[in-house]
Amino acid sequence: MRKVGFVSLGCPKNLVDSEVMMGILAREGYELTPRAGDAEILVVNTCSFIEPAQKESVDAILEMAEHKKFGAAKKLIVAGCLVERYRDQILEQIPEVDAVVGTGEVERILEAVEGDLKILPAQPPVFLYHDLTPRVVTTPKHQAYIKIAEGCDHPCTFCIIPELRGAFRSRRFESVVREAENLAAAGTREVTLIGQDTTSYGEDLGLRDGLAQLLERLAQVEDLLWVRFLYAYPNRVTQKLLDTLAAHQRLAKYIDMPLQHASRDVLGRMKRGSHGEAFLKLLERMRATIPGVALRTSFIVGFPGETEADFRELYDFVAEAKLDWMGVFEYSDVDNAESFGLNAKVGADTIADRRNRLMALQKKISRERLRTLKGRTKTALVEGPSKDNPLVWEARLETMAPDIDGKLYLTDIELPSGEIASAGDVVRVEITKTDAYDLIGRVAAIEARPALRQTTAVGTAASGEGLTRISTGAALRVIG
Repeated sequence: MRKVGFVSLGCPKNLVDSEVMMGILAREGYELTPRAGDAEILVVNTCSFIEPAQKESVDAILEMAEHKKFGAAKKLIVAGCLVERYRDQILEQIPEVDAVVGTGEVERILEAVEGDLKILPAQPPVFLYHDLTPRVVTTPKHQAYIKIAEGCDHPCTFCIIPELRGAFRSRRFESVVREAENLAAAGTREVTLIGQDTTSYGEDLGLRDGLAQLLERLAQVEDLLWVRFLYAYPNRVTQKLLDTLAAHQRLAKYIDMPLQHASRDVLGRMKRGSHGEAFLKLLERMRATIPGVALRTSFIVGFPGETEADFRELYDFVAEAKLDWMGVFEYSDVDNAESFGLNAKVGADTIADRRNRLMALQKKISRERLRTLKGRTKTALVEGPSKDNPLVWEARLETMAPDIDGKLYLTDIELPSGEIASAGDVVRVEITKTDAYDLIGRVAAIEARPALRQTTAVGTAASGEGLTRISTGAALRVIG
């Protein structure tokens, strides 16, 4: 049996692609290993969305190439978004690479591993997995991602996702439902629906309010605790969607809606439209419809032509919006993006300063919002020992998305009865301390424990020689 090791970089959408490739290879008898030094075949699934991600991908490829030159590896395959941008150059400039597999060719990973495939002709990505596609889920057993759509049709000038992942296309409704049911039956407590724009789900299938319909159906899967989705596009958020989130207990009261900016002028150059005042009204409607909803967004600072007045407009918007969670990206040129050709570039020092100012403001807002939770008891999902300090455990509230937002650190997981909380448990936590982004608490009661179910173990994604980026201590399980 030949051993295969994966490095998966970038977003959860990329992780699902890696899990599908792993599933295809596991079905054919390949052994998955978390140790690069043991792997005979290495696969690096790359990200190329922004310059730092591209650099990380190249560094990972070169790191894995060392194992081919001096270790057990016989074949090195590069997959993902970087392939869509630099298909020919990768093979020409990194001779250790044996084959490349683009985002639309995920199902051909076996051909890349076993055959003489080196390079496929560039073509628009069309692949989209389904519930019968083999998949090895690498996230912790209680949490999993489900990709419900691929690609994007929005013309944002800073983004090359349509080039990297093709036109927007939705998975079939029942296929998504079946995958969620399969995951729940294997012990998953929380599923996160992902896509470049999940709020457009089903439009290409003729569904009206497709995401709302899908969420309503998934809310009936009894073994699930939470169902959440990433990411919402502002002009696709309908009242039907908000009403659906408010109506069902299993639907996480959480919306991640990247706004990118608040200045009408900047949003116009981004080809996104709208403006801060309209966004404030939308946020107000969200909060009125869904009491206690957590709102997250992301912004880009330093977009070409962004003036100090534009930035001040964004700063004032953040101060008024008082969002629960926020990320800020520093604009960087991407040669294939339309914004690359725009003039009035903003200097790197100015961009960094604006990001720091905006994040300093959000830190104060977050600290104030989290302070209101001190002394309260909330339902949480236990994650397991902290990656930073194994003496402390981690959990998440419904208002915290996995691997994105803050953490709830548990200083005490043992009850007076002697019962001890474990990963996957639904618990009541008394919040004893708050910080800028994180919470500290103790387990007050255990509400539910996951049922013991039969799953198929095919390895362990533990620490080891450069492959830890795909997972951290999660049991791999075959779904589909």
